[in-house]
Amino acid sequence: MTVSVLATLARVSVDDLDAALPTFVELTGEQPRLRFTYRDLELASVGGYLLLAGSEEALAPYRGTHATTIVDSLDHVLHITEAHGGRILDGPNDVPTGRNLTVRHPGGATIEYVEFHETARSTLA
Repeated sequence: MTVSVLATLARVSVDDLDAALPTFVELTGEQPRLRFTYRDLELASVGGYLLLAGSEEALAPYRGTHATTIVDSLDHVLHITEAHGGRILDGPNDVPTGRNLTVRHPGGATIEYVEFHETARSTLA
């Protein structure tokens, strides 16, 4: 069973989302595709980046996650994680863009997987 990976975003913690966005817009030549709040964070995706802004305390639980991967099916990710001895650290959760879960894979990689709802998925085109 394989998972269709629709996009992978490098996670970047920033102090101030409004201050950080112009640089990433110019670097990528793209406008933010998504901008939303989740828990105590402000997030925006621009190009291949997912910018996360918040206080040190709000960012702390997310700093160990290496990337965010948009997939067609969280159920497939759960199956593969189970089959290979990975560990679910968080989720599945309902999030502003759909559903997510965070996995620690054998070997140590920690990845957030997100299954976008239809509206969020349209931003990938």
